[in-house]
Amino acid sequence: MNAQPALAVAPLPPLPHWESTPDDLPAAIRQIKAALRDRIEASGRTVEEVFAVVERRVQAKVDEIAAARDRGETIWPVIEYADIEAGTVPAEALAKLRQRGCLVVRGHFDRQQALDWDRGIVDYVDSNGFTEAYRGPADDFFGSVGSKPEIYPVYWSPAQMQARQSDRMARVQAFLNRQWKHESEGVRWFDPDRDSLYPDRIRRRPPGADSNGLGTHLDPGTLDLWMTEAYQKAFRHLFDGTVEQYNPWDPAHRTAGPQYPGTTMCSAFRTFQGWTALSDMDHDQGVLHTVPIPEAMAYLMLRPLLADVPADDMCGVTVNQVFPANETWHPLLMQALAGIPDVKAGDSVWWHCDMIHSVAPVQGQQGWGNVMYIPAAPWCPRNERYSVSVREAFQTGSSPTDFPAEHYERSWPNRFQPDDLNPTGRRGLGLD
Repeated sequence: MNAQPALAVAPLPPLPHWESTPDDLPAAIRQIKAALRDRIEASGRTVEEVFAVVERRVQAKVDEIAAARDRGETIWPVIEYADIEAGTVPAEALAKLRQRGCLVVRGHFDRQQALDWDRGIVDYVDSNGFTEAYRGPADDFFGSVGSKPEIYPVYWSPAQMQARQSDRMARVQAFLNRQWKHESEGVRWFDPDRDSLYPDRIRRRPPGADSNGLGTHLDPGTLDLWMTEAYQKAFRHLFDGTVEQYNPWDPAHRTAGPQYPGTTMCSAFRTFQGWTALSDMDHDQGVLHTVPIPEAMAYLMLRPLLADVPADDMCGVTVNQVFPANETWHPLLMQALAGIPDVKAGDSVWWHCDMIHSVAPVQGQQGWGNVMYIPAAPWCPRNERYSVSVREAFQTGSSPTDFPAEHYERSWPNRFQPDDLNPTGRRGLGLD
């Protein structure tokens, strides 16, 4: 990377910010884009120069992934759970994890344990008449998979909660959290050894199913990434002439700020998104893909500032929808899209929270495709705030507030109970 040029001495112009969704989105987009361009240019660099730095960095990663493909290598890093537990993960595996920003943990749970959880979820929903009560998808995104259902709005089954509060899950989450720079600027941004027990749904895709999959997208936020003060600080190096210092593993200022509401949102800060496999899945059966380049977020954040993007457009990013990534605006990134290898029940799959990801379509699914979504969401001010509503949802069997208000489980007598919480579960819900 080129040496950073000398920066202007004068203070950079401040950025406008909106801590809640602007009433006039096109006007706010025009205003923030103009302000970001002015701030970059006041640093002594042009937007085009700053973007070129990022583009070169990303191009090198894309080329490296293409070369690895040509050599027949698996793009996704794979680490054995036993090595995480013993603290014997090889240095080269750690380096590849940070380089690619994604991971498969082999043998995270015993395969029979995962299969038992899968059976337990079936018993849980069947015993409560879920199929008969199901009203169809309640959000605009997962409804696109064509499920009947595929994504189950179920959060409080014994299986899900047992996995969330297990020692094996906590150990992997802490390992992943520690890939981040959780202390800087004299601040401890999060506690890497305490997870906030973020509740999410399950996916069940039966043999023979057809699924449209999910297009390439990101989940860390939408326009709030450019428009809220906390995120402007988090991405400060992209907008103040010090782009070479941008570090995708630095959570500074991300663990306290707000997010604009929507039907597909995440109020928590996650270091990694993740799921645990409840069935064996082959790599060509509608599985997860990512663009395994953590630095790609810098490309996505700067791309709307280039001259070919309309003044009131953020490359298609808007509120109440997921952050899109596509061939129209991000063709370089799409070249690196890479799917997971074959996984077995009990393996877990993880990807950096800023990472572009998708689910490939499938026709005539071979075998089950079942997962429960469990991320790494370390304890921090943002997650502590969200835990208040999580506790209420847990105690009442309600859908968590990040998700559509479907509340199927409120009357289900066999959902996981407060007396079943272990110390990890209690801490994760903010009860201890």
